[in-house]
Amino acid sequence: MVLWKMITQTFSLLLVIALAFTSGVLSLLLYAKITGKDWALLRNPYTAAVFAEPPKPPSDPAAVPEPAPEPTPEPLKPSAMIEAPIIRQRPELPSGCEITSLTMLFNFKGIDKDKMELTKEMKYDPTPLKLGAKGEVVSWGNPNTGYVGDPTGRTGRGFGIYHTALLELMQTYIPTGFDLTGSEFEELERQIQDGFPVVVWTTLDFNLTDRWVVWDTPIGPIRTTFMEHSVLLVGYDEQYVYVNDPYTGKANLPIEKDRFIQTWEAMGKQAISYK
Repeated sequence: MVLWKMITQTFSLLLVIALAFTSGVLSLLLYAKITGKDWALLRNPYTAAVFAEPPKPPSDPAAVPEPAPEPTPEPLKPSAMIEAPIIRQRPELPSGCEITSLTMLFNFKGIDKDKMELTKEMKYDPTPLKLGAKGEVVSWGNPNTGYVGDPTGRTGRGFGIYHTALLELMQTYIPTGFDLTGSEFEELERQIQDGFPVVVWTTLDFNLTDRWVVWDTPIGPIRTTFMEHSVLLVGYDEQYVYVNDPYTGKANLPIEKDRFIQTWEAMGKQAISYK
């Protein structure tokens, strides 16, 4: 009787333990289902703690360097002037203002080249001139490719050359030559302030023109003017810019600044210089 009583009590105890264990397992499974946590993680509280939060990014600020701030340019001086040699384009080069202006820049830098030597070295667009019934230009070369026509006028009409093609010749002798085309005029003035003359494109009389023409070229139509001109920019102040003009042969020629900028912009803000 006593033995049976002991067996009954032991069985009851084991039943209670089994029910408690089953209840615990069910509770854990229910908790995992509700919270979305992995059952394997719930079995090990230390492992679960490691993954309780997403890993934090490294706290070392050097891991993500901040970009260096852009240097602030110094204010421009109110005026500046460069004494560069003056060279006339005529009579040898009646349509050679661009190469003559570049020659002045070269001579200022100490490069011993004359305008006729450089005329042979610059690029040309050999596309022949084709005129219409009324004498208008129907098709011709593109000055962005090379000089259009004959700058000497010996074999035919000459037009000119633009910044892209002339820059290539500049960089042959001055590797630090660069294109300022499209810049604000203040950047050209800064070049003068720093002691570097600038070849710029303007008009022959330094006035806006309404004499524009369009012709076809091998790379597409171009709109330009036969009033196109190039000079060497050598100075500025609040009211004037100063140029060496190869057409008139005048050095440090003063041109009213606002008027000059208007013609420079009309010609596409073309400019080349060096550092």
